Amino acid sequence: MAMQVGSGGGDDDVMVDINTTPLIDVMLVLLIMFIITIPIQTHAVKMNMPTPNNAAPPPQPPEIIRIDVDFDGTIGWNGEIVPDRAALEAKLASVAAAADQPEVHLRPNKLVTYKVVAMIMASAQRLGVTKIGIVGNEQFMN
Repeated sequence: MAMQVGSGGGDDDVMVDINTTPLIDVMLVLLIMFIITIPIQTHAVKMNMPTPNNAAPPPQPPEIIRIDVDFDGTIGWNGEIVPDRAALEAKLASVAAAADQPEVHLRPNKLVTYKVVAMIMASAQRLGVTKIGIVGNEQFMN
């Protein structure tokens, strides 16, 4: 029996409220059963991948030419010192004339002035060297 709280006389009206606790319990049990019985769905996409062609030989690594620039502006070509700009441009022209250009790795010293590095890059671009990059950038982080 329910009791009505409030002002008023001694009305003995019965308060009719639905008890929702068993309804919620049944709904939770049904929800859990529904979740358990759902088949596990995989989120995989099936693709037809190309098969590798074992007849083709693996590509050869490209030839690498290393240009080092020392702190005083001295230029080295694969470990040999280049005496002047004309000799450097002659070597860069031979690289640009090759059918399959080798990669040119420019490694400047941390203390070298920018104009020396810019001169090398401008000469390489003017002569038609397309595969050039600056390596050793980790020295400039600190």
